[in-house]
Formats: sequence, C-alpha cells, structure tokens
Amino acid sequence: MQPDFDKQSQRIEFRQKRNQFVDALSSQDRALAFSKIPSPLAQFLLPGKIVAGYIAIGSEVNPAALLAQAHKMGCDIALPHVTSKTAPMRFLRWTPGDALVPGPFGLQQPVDDAPLCTPDIVLAPLVAFDDRFMRLGQGAGHYDRALSLLDHAVAIGLAWSVQHAPALASDIWDMPLDAILTEKSWMTL
Repeated sequence: MQPDFDKQSQRIEFRQKRNQFVDALSSQDRALAFSKIPSPLAQFLLPGKIVAGYIAIGSEVNPAALLAQAHKMGCDIALPHVTSKTAPMRFLRWTPGDALVPGPFGLQQPVDDAPLCTPDIVLAPLVAFDDRFMRLGQGAGHYDRALSLLDHAVAIGLAWSVQHAPALASDIWDMPLDAILTEKSWMTL
C-alpha cells in the first residue's frame, strides 16, 4: 500500500483541497452553489418522503437551501443526532428554522426529544468520494453504520468537485453512495 493511500492521509489531503477551493470561491459563486434542487434529485423528493440532511461545518457543502426547498415540496426533514463517537447516529425530525443544539464534534443538531424518523433520502456530507462512489467521511463511521441499516434509503453525497479521487482507501464496512451531487454535476453509477 502506498503511504498516501490510507484514510487519514486522504482526509488531510482532501480537507485541504476542499478548504482551498471554497476559500477561492467568490461570494456570488458560494451563494449560487447548491441553491436549487437539480431535476435528477427532485425526482426523489415526493411529498411525504423523509429527507435527512445535515448542518454544514466549515467548508462542507451547505445543504440548507436544498432542505428548505424539499420542505416546501412537502418532504419531512431530518437531521443526524450524535451523542458520542461510538453511539449510533439517529435521525430526528426537524423543520428549517427550528432551534438546534450543540452536539459533539462541533455538530448542530435537533433537540434530544425531537421525533425519531427513518429517512427515505440521505444527503450525506463527505471529505472525498471516488469512482466507485465510496465515501470518505470524518472517521467515526456514523454514516456507514446508519446507511447499513437503511436498506431502502437513497444515499446521495454532497461534495465540491475537487473532492473527487479516482480511488480511495476503503474497508469492508464502508457503504457506497447511490449518487453524488457537486456544484457541477449529478453523478450515478
């Protein structure tokens, strides 16, 4: 194995690429990116479907506009709720504009007693993705464990185009995504 073909080295490399890319964007380009639901994603966003998103941290893709539009289309919205590195991640119902509380790892998440739900569509943050649609996350495995239990959910990674790698290090428990949405394109296998 090459020294740079391990998850930790790849996390460092792709966080740096993502940060540099986002820092170089104009305020107009930043505001326009991910501001409208593209038609390939819209086909999944039917009234009554539960769409899980997240609150962006740092240079992650911000799905706030997509979640607000999905809510206006009649979808219910959920956000991840994490209590520790090893505890399973839950998805709790949330409406855009509802209060959020601080969670571990700098997360902003719904209050502990928000209703538990099972997403139909999961918009997942990531550090990098590859040609096999494998997702490199932050390293705690929360999304891989959650996606392994959500057999029928459509998992869509949200990423900047610079987060693409031809191949990433992966383990047998890593869960592939069904699609990737970047500021430039919608990709499916």
